[in-house]
This record gives sequence, structure tokens and C-alpha cells, in this order.
Amino acid sequence: MEKRNYTLRKPAPRPSQADMVFGTQSVLETLRSGKEIERLFIQRELGLNEIEKTAKELGIPYQRVPIEKLNRVTRKNHQGVIAFVSPIQYMPLHNVLTQVYEDGKTPLLLLLDRVTDVRNFGAIARTAECAGVQALIVPTKGGAQINADAMKTSSGALNFLPVCREPNLYETLLYLRNSGLQIVACTEKTDKSLYDIDFSIPTVIIMGSEEDGISKEFIQLADSGARIPLNGQVESLNVSVASSVVLYEAVRQRVVAKVS
Repeated sequence: MEKRNYTLRKPAPRPSQADMVFGTQSVLETLRSGKEIERLFIQRELGLNEIEKTAKELGIPYQRVPIEKLNRVTRKNHQGVIAFVSPIQYMPLHNVLTQVYEDGKTPLLLLLDRVTDVRNFGAIARTAECAGVQALIVPTKGGAQINADAMKTSSGALNFLPVCREPNLYETLLYLRNSGLQIVACTEKTDKSLYDIDFSIPTVIIMGSEEDGISKEFIQLADSGARIPLNGQVESLNVSVASSVVLYEAVRQRVVAKVS
């Protein structure tokens, strides 16, 4: 009989009880308290109209899910609704960008398009904070959850790095372009090298998802693509590693510009 080797997958980490609130009244009061909600799950079969109405009014993203998904998160009496409380306070992008210009600094922002792995996200946030990025921009839906794992992987960087959650990244990029920033898409779908980009001017860098990179419409909107030269047999870098390479090329150019 042929001997096969099997790789055991580690189970995905469960959210800690401190990250979530469950039960209709508890969730409703949490929504009304003004706390940042990372995600909100509502049982598909239930008509929790007051919770849905409140979430819509506050612009809080929510998903209708089967009861099995809720039961996988917690076996306690969730009453068909679970809210994940964010450990950070999201910042309005307009306020952050205005402050950067008022401080006489050159904007360097990082936008993550559907980066869903929590540990990748935390590692990117750590590098971004160390590199002096003034804002990390994420989508309201379709991005990594900012939870205890993300905070730990970021080594505390998420306590200092402004994170802006935006409902429409395309409109966000248009706003940034109109605010004087160049849009640079880090992608292998370009012939232009990373080292041919001028990062000394106001810039927003786009990094794409682990699965399929940057969305096509964002690549088309970008002022320039930026390809990281790869000389080995593997065709791509992990997104957190790629982010480090790009950001520190921007840092290098800005240090040189200051010296000059």
C-alpha cells in the first residue's frame, strides 16, 4: 500500500470572549454605546429589525449568517446575534490627511485591498508604523478582522497607527488623487520596477489580497504600477513581506531627498 503523508492543519483561532458581545439586548446596547464594531453577525432566519436598523443608521457592517456559524463562534446563548468589538478606534481619513498636510509632512498612506489574513494584517501594520506611514486604509467589508491576534502580531503598532475604514475603496482612491496623492499599485502585472517610482512625493500605495492581488479597477485607476524584482523561481512574495519591501524603498528615497 502506498504510504501517504498528510499535513495536519491547525484549527483557526477562536475569538476571545473579550472580543465579542452576544445576545440581543447586549448587542443593541453595545451598538448604541458608540463603541467601534468590527463585525456583526445576525442569524439569517431571525428578524432582528431593531438591531439591523441601528447598524444601518450607524454605518456598521453586518452579515446574515446561518445559525451553525454562530454556534461555531460560541456555544453560549447568543440569541441569534454576535458583535465583535474592535480593539481600536477608527479614524476619519479626511481628518488624518488634513493633519498630515497641516503638519507640513509629505503623505505616505497604505491601502489594503482585501487582505484577509489577520497575521498578515498585523505584520503589515507593524511595518507601516515603523516606516512612518500616516494612515492604513482598509475596506469596511472584505478585510481582515482587527482582533487580539492582529494586535499581537502588530506588536502594539495598531495602538499608534491611524486606521481608516472606508466603505468604497474606489471612491477613496479618487478622493486621495484629488487631494494631491499619486496612486501606486504594487503588482506583478506591470513592467515598471519598484525602483523607478518616485516615492518622495505624496503617495498612497495599494497592496492586494493574498489570493489574487489588487482588483483590476484599482490597477486601472493607479498612476503607476510597481513591480518588485524577483530573481528566484517563486513568482511572488507574501503580502506582508512585499509591503515591507515597498515601504522601505519609500523610506530610503525620502531619507535621500532630505539629505539632498
